[in-house]
Amino acid sequence: MTPAQGPNQGPNPALDRPACRLGVNIDHVATLRNARGGTDPDPVRAAQLAIAAGADGITAHLREDRRHIQDADMIRLKDEIDRPLNFEMAATEEMAEICLQVSPHAACLVPEKRNERTTEGGLDVVGGQQTLTPIIDRLKEAGIRVSLFIDPEDAQVRAAAALGVPVVELHTGAYHHAALSTTPSRIEAAWRAIDEAATLADDLGLEVHAGHGLTFHNVPNIASIPAMRELNIGHFLIGEAVFMGLDQAVREMRRLITDARTGRLV
Repeated sequence: MTPAQGPNQGPNPALDRPACRLGVNIDHVATLRNARGGTDPDPVRAAQLAIAAGADGITAHLREDRRHIQDADMIRLKDEIDRPLNFEMAATEEMAEICLQVSPHAACLVPEKRNERTTEGGLDVVGGQQTLTPIIDRLKEAGIRVSLFIDPEDAQVRAAAALGVPVVELHTGAYHHAALSTTPSRIEAAWRAIDEAATLADDLGLEVHAGHGLTFHNVPNIASIPAMRELNIGHFLIGEAVFMGLDQAVREMRRLITDARTGRLV
């Protein structure tokens, strides 16, 4: 199976797909810094290194409990990087106010639980429209590009489109866990769900992003989905940086994504 073929797809002649951007999430550089306190390692420096290595943008999640990224980090990122900043945030009044002050290029609304280690799933857009609508409207009025982090489900995609956001980011956690299982039918089902949700979103006029649990091993089949326009990857890249350096980790991920879009074997 080549990267440009999804599970059991067979050859795909559509090799003239638009490029798929790479957004690098630098949250866990801040996690490492906070483990000891002080200023090192600096997440802003990590963002600059990632950009130099080929990242098209930087993502950072300002959590309500400030477990990694801090308010000052967001301000510095906006001021000191020369690529788009994607501000991941819970759909709360506090975060909306901070986001409006920072004025990033984009804001991705994500679900957030105090006791979770990482984001465990997508937003319930179907059931949360009353909460999401005023936040979305305020950010859009300020010229911030809003995306919703959702599970790859038909109902969630349609609800996101109904709210008028320009972008959805599909949660790829289920595909990550399926790939770890090495069970072909499970991998196939998880990949199909993402492919179908991406196709539906694209048909509805939404730009499609994806992220969560993407690695060197599993990213090619996600990047090869024709509707995919951006992948946001963090924890894996920061982990690989320990062994190969952040520069090389980002360059390798950039290569894998590009090769998947053009149908080249990896």
